[in-house]
Amino acid sequence: MKKIIYYVASSLDGFIAGKNDDISKFILQGRGVEKYQSDLTKFDTVIMGRKTYEFGYQYGLKPGQPAYPNMEHHIFSNSLKIDNLSKVVKIEKIDTDRVNEIRQNAKTDIYLCGGGQFAGWLLENGLIDQLKLKLNPVVLGSGTKLFGTSSTNESWVLTDKESFSDGLQILTYDKKR
Repeated sequence: MKKIIYYVASSLDGFIAGKNDDISKFILQGRGVEKYQSDLTKFDTVIMGRKTYEFGYQYGLKPGQPAYPNMEHHIFSNSLKIDNLSKVVKIEKIDTDRVNEIRQNAKTDIYLCGGGQFAGWLLENGLIDQLKLKLNPVVLGSGTKLFGTSSTNESWVLTDKESFSDGLQILTYDKKR
């Protein structure tokens, strides 16, 4: 079964976006970001929650279109309605069985894109296998937490660390077994 990999930018204090979904304090270019973009080409499937998908609208994403052209999209929401969906975009009800079905049928590991609340739900249900944190050298103080409101207690093992001259680090953690 393929792994679900939560590959996400984070501040030192555990926020994936600041107040009002502000990501301007994060490092948005450079070798670390290029590494992240290159890593994304290895995924054929992306899962995300509604808020993450809609976040893309402010960057030109059209409702119903894929955020990542090379990936099949599964947007988990019990309320999202879009009339004209691309053939690679599916809206899914929030359900662990459906997540596991996607995982079983995926050709590559699955990219969990953003989404504190959805990531927290996945964490609570034991569905995240690996964390890849693009750790930014900034403290945001408030915003969207890495795992939303989840209070799950889980241990992880650092398996890889890459550091870049601008202070960005990509830290890879596997779930402790």
